[in-house]
Amino acid sequence: MASSKIKKGDTVQVITGKDKGKTGEVLEVKDGKVLVKGIGIVKKHQKPTQANPKGGRVEQEAFIDASNVMYVYKDKPTRIGFKLVEGSNGKKNKVRIAKSTGEEIDG
Repeated sequence: MASSKIKKGDTVQVITGKDKGKTGEVLEVKDGKVLVKGIGIVKKHQKPTQANPKGGRVEQEAFIDASNVMYVYKDKPTRIGFKLVEGSNGKKNKVRIAKSTGEEIDG
């Protein structure tokens, strides 16, 4: 699988679905899906355990498809691209850039 444009710790905005317009931090990226803090909340029925003796229904975040979120750069959602830049060791390094401004996201 190609390298993901969205990474753990990024701030993203949901562009479609029931949580459209909400922003949050990416907690995990897995198989083209992202887990965003406070977004995609679902109720899960849990059996009683030693940690949770009562059991019951718990609310937790669910994975949403990475195509349904956009990276937020300088408080605006933007697409992400890649660019090769010359590194300090003479090798070319692949960095993410914000398509709206052309600036490097991480360096």
